[in-house]
This record gives sequence, C-alpha cells and structure tokens, in this order.
Amino acid sequence: MVLTRLSRRALIGAGACTILAGLALRGVQAEQSLLPVTSQCGDGDEPTPRQTEGPYFTPNSPERTNLFEDGMPGERLALAGFALDRRCRPVAGALLDLWHCDSTGEYDNQGYRLRGHQFSDAQGRFVFETIVPGRYPSRTRHFHLKVQAPGRDILTTQLYFPGEPDNARDWIFSEALLLDLKQDAAMTVGRYDFVLDIG
Repeated sequence: MVLTRLSRRALIGAGACTILAGLALRGVQAEQSLLPVTSQCGDGDEPTPRQTEGPYFTPNSPERTNLFEDGMPGERLALAGFALDRRCRPVAGALLDLWHCDSTGEYDNQGYRLRGHQFSDAQGRFVFETIVPGRYPSRTRHFHLKVQAPGRDILTTQLYFPGEPDNARDWIFSEALLLDLKQDAAMTVGRYDFVLDIG
C-alpha cells in the first residue's frame, strides 16, 4: 500500500493524525471527543458519489466502532471523518454502516466479522477501528459503506486506497472516493468526509 499526497478532504494538520491513531488504540467510543472539531470542505461541495452495494452486504450489523478482533491478521487502520451536508455543516446522528473483506480477500457471509455500524456525534464525526482489507481477483482494495442522515435517503458507496495497482483495472473505482492516508507510529489513519445530498 502506497501513501500519497493529501487532497482537500485531508486530515487537519499533522497533529490530527496522531490524535486519531491514539484514539483508535485507546478505544474509539470513550475518546471520540478528541477528534478534530472542524472538517475541511467548502460550501456547495458535490455530494459523495454513489456506488454499488455489491453482493456481500448483510443487514442488521452490530452497533460498534471497533471491528478489530484479537489475533486478527492484517494491518490496523483507523477509518475516520465527518458526515456533512452540502453546505459543509455537520450531520449529527448519521448512520454509518461499514463492511469489508479480511486481509485475504474473504468476506464473512455467515456472521458479522468486519461488519458494524455507528452514528456520527454532534459534530458529525465518526471513527472505526478495523484492518486494511485485502484484495480479491476482480476488485481493488476497498471499503463498503452506507451513510444515512436521520430520516433521509441512504447513500451507498465505497472507499478506495491511493496508489493501488489494481485501481486502474477496477471498473467501479472512482478517484472521488479515495481515502487520505497518513501513517502514524502505531497504525494507518484513513480519512474521508462524506457529503450527503441534503441541506
């Protein structure tokens, strides 16, 4: 996995990366207030692009911020960001449902391993602690997410990793859905701010 330059959805300052990584290690729910209090976006941003759900979605995932399990192989990663409206205002209580394959490219289709959901806080912030997903033959490395503001339509999309050789061969891949990655001493931090088509 190759780290790349930061885009406009970048982490706010070098210190934010360290805070996020430490946050994931100490327990996301208890420390979520340490996330940066502002996002980096502009009024009138385009909504986050929709993408296919794919064949492996399982409804009714457990509510949790930590998808990592003891002994689970794979590189640790904190996936963090904001849920925002088109005017760059935070969306509190937005549902974020995450699922992805394990480090070998396998999905758990019998249970809820590497599946979970949470709700954004009052500032629209979220953090998942998980691992970097593996690759499988027809796809590049990616996360699946559903994001829904309270009482609004569901955004189904995917997030991608910069510098992956399979990005160019994956017909679903979109540069607009690239994570901003920073490497901390403890783990990789991936940042993406979702702009929902509201407001």
